[in-house]
Amino acid sequence: MATKPKGLLDRLKAGETVICAEGYLFEFERRGYLKAGPFAPEVVVEHPELVKGLHREFAHAGSDVVLAFTYYGHRETLRAVGREDELETFNRTALKLAREVADETGTLMAGNICNTNCYNADDPQALDRCRQIFKEQTEWAVSEGADFMVAETFHVLGEALLALECVKQYGNGLPAVVTFSVSRNGLWCGNTVEEAMTALEEAGAAVVGLNCGRGPATMLPLMDKVVNKVKVPFAALPVVYRTTEQQPTMHSLISHKGSKAFIVDMDEFLCGRSMVADFGQRCKDLGVQYVGLCCGNAPHFTRTLAETMGRTPPASKYSPDMTKHFTYGTDRWYGNKSL
Repeated sequence: MATKPKGLLDRLKAGETVICAEGYLFEFERRGYLKAGPFAPEVVVEHPELVKGLHREFAHAGSDVVLAFTYYGHRETLRAVGREDELETFNRTALKLAREVADETGTLMAGNICNTNCYNADDPQALDRCRQIFKEQTEWAVSEGADFMVAETFHVLGEALLALECVKQYGNGLPAVVTFSVSRNGLWCGNTVEEAMTALEEAGAAVVGLNCGRGPATMLPLMDKVVNKVKVPFAALPVVYRTTEQQPTMHSLISHKGSKAFIVDMDEFLCGRSMVADFGQRCKDLGVQYVGLCCGNAPHFTRTLAETMGRTPPASKYSPDMTKHFTYGTDRWYGNKSL
């Protein structure tokens, strides 16, 4: 077992940057172990060894955090695929896998709650269901040894505040990282992003920021506007897709066939590693302390981000070295050929 790492708040207070690899849903969908559409994380109970393996790969690539794969592992999603009766098994299994790998690798383990897709501020029953979802997932995370909580991908300020309220009430003092996913028209609640960040800070979030939805190119302009509007550390975790001003979110991307790319044609919009490096450098320039990558992420992208942050994770042993390529290399007898 590796040495126990410093806690999230200690690292942030010391001015350190924390890297968190996300993107489990899309990666397991690409590998053929998760169904696009419902996106229920069934791989957690059907192939737990694969989940543990991906946790290890992300830690090997430089992630400081093992994020328990409980995203969309809540009642609403599992009900949609007829597995709500396995809810606790899903969550506890995911948390145990994450805790085990975090202990092995000397990284932090985070519990994860997210958008419920049933939030309705005008419906008391919907609010009660959301509160139940956040309460039980938070309590399971506490009991399985989470170091902090990630509450993410909220489109509505009210739902994000409710999630934070539940973490504070049931989280046994765990700090909360709370992030919004901003649509092409902004947040769905009518609040500006700046207003939403400030509200979360005032409600006691340890870290606030942005995740998912937008790629680096269209998340950065929002970051420029809001990163200095709050006093707590800022989080930035874009999707790894080439979004544009005209198509600012991965959901608005149009494929080569003229139809919506989400999700089967997303690969044609994947970022290159140099784009990830450019994003990481911009985060350094802005002083963003909690950085990562969301949907579309894979270990080689996390390694690139970590190296841009000045790290040398174990995976850097295998970072590209084109000087030894038989055609493009410059060492010894290599190189100076043309293709």
